[in-house]
Amino acid sequence: MALRSRPTRVLTHLLPRTKCSSLLPSVPFARRPYAATATAVPTSSSIPVQNATQIKRDASLPNPDPSEDSPTATFLHQTTPYMVPTYVRPPPMIVRGQGCLLYDNENREYLDFTAGIAVVSLGHSDPGVARILAQQSQQLIHASNLYHNPWTPTLSKLLIEETQKQSPGSELSQVFVSNSGSEANEAAIKFARKVTYAKDAHTTQRDIVSFHNSFHGRTYGSLSATPNKKYQPPFGPMLPGFRYGTFNDVSAVQSLIDQNTAGVIVEPIQGEGGVNVASTEFLRALRQRCDEVGAILIFDEIQCGLSRSGQLWAHTASGVHPDILTTAKALGNGVPIGATLVSGRTVTPFIKTGDHGTTFGGNPLASRVAHHVFQRLADPTIQDQVKAKSSLFFDAFKFMKHAFPTVLSEVRGRGLIIGYQLTDSAKPKATEVITAARERGLLIITAGDGVLRIVPPLTITADEIKKGLDILQQALEVVFGQSASLPPTPGQQEMAGR
Repeated sequence: MALRSRPTRVLTHLLPRTKCSSLLPSVPFARRPYAATATAVPTSSSIPVQNATQIKRDASLPNPDPSEDSPTATFLHQTTPYMVPTYVRPPPMIVRGQGCLLYDNENREYLDFTAGIAVVSLGHSDPGVARILAQQSQQLIHASNLYHNPWTPTLSKLLIEETQKQSPGSELSQVFVSNSGSEANEAAIKFARKVTYAKDAHTTQRDIVSFHNSFHGRTYGSLSATPNKKYQPPFGPMLPGFRYGTFNDVSAVQSLIDQNTAGVIVEPIQGEGGVNVASTEFLRALRQRCDEVGAILIFDEIQCGLSRSGQLWAHTASGVHPDILTTAKALGNGVPIGATLVSGRTVTPFIKTGDHGTTFGGNPLASRVAHHVFQRLADPTIQDQVKAKSSLFFDAFKFMKHAFPTVLSEVRGRGLIIGYQLTDSAKPKATEVITAARERGLLIITAGDGVLRIVPPLTITADEIKKGLDILQQALEVVFGQSASLPPTPGQQEMAGR
């Protein structure tokens, strides 16, 4: 694609004037022309004119995607050619958010069932997070890990103490702070191999076991632990020493994990793979077999942890404790940070100075924000609220499945990490459902093979849940040509009365 030579318009000139932020410029924004103003659409040869079909379609939609003549499209045409095209994004350009709502450049409002892929659990533009960011950014952002700062150890102490409190019996006792989930998993994989190496430098116990439909990241170590045909083949060969098993297959654990296994990494609830919940029997079998062969058990709770399941950590319900736990995403509520929690008995005695490092990881800005966020997410009150809100989605699914029997097959998940599974015949239209929902004001994403993934901010209200489910119902009706009337569930009535 040829790059345009015309000067790029400054982004802030496109931002809408709002009441929610004094930081936005006080300039008018250009609205999308609807049916009533269609005749005012510019007819310059550089701007396409909407045809009658497009105008009719747009007039029937609350939130139609920006058209080719919009300020958003103009801006993106001038700027995105300079970006490596690793993403396929829909037309809207998000410029601000508040709570569970997002707004695009033409001031369309979207209810967010994605939370930035399970990241902004406290909602967008949370005042507490914003205050911490402002305060710390004026004090110290970075000084490197060559020196102590007060917030990395303070965050580490809180992570360990709260984990031991809410997961009785946990041996996790120390933390390595990094910048992302992939980095947290890289550290976990390295630590697992270092344990066996420290015991015997000539050991053959070097293999890492992971599971199909998992997702652990896109760096080479985490990618090698992610057996997905969409991600691995173009970048092969993968790192040696990775083997894959079937998630929840208890009978295969004995042979899968052997004397050559250094570590096993598993998500207690698979997110990207389709919101698949690990059974207690499966996690117990992994723990027992790892103990038998001396392997390190790693729980990747990057998406399912931090109270998203209704408990601080999703594995707690099983009573099984890992040697290493990884977390990220919601830990910074949008500020990049990751953490690897390790056992003081089975891991830390074998980790020495220089075994791992990071330039930005544990910087005082991210660590202070994470300390604030973790304090709030670890509150049992928010966990109880997550469980109550979860029931609204599970109750609604019963009605939706009855209304769309050829479209929806089952619901999976726990807390506010939920997957609505589409039937085999409906799976090819998953993207159409996402688009139809977005153009009606709801952001939702997919996972695995035809799963509608629901991971909203944990602060979402009962009214917002009801509104989002109504929009999802409308999207299903449009895409699949069916009609349904979903009455309020007992759970919705109960939540509404609170």
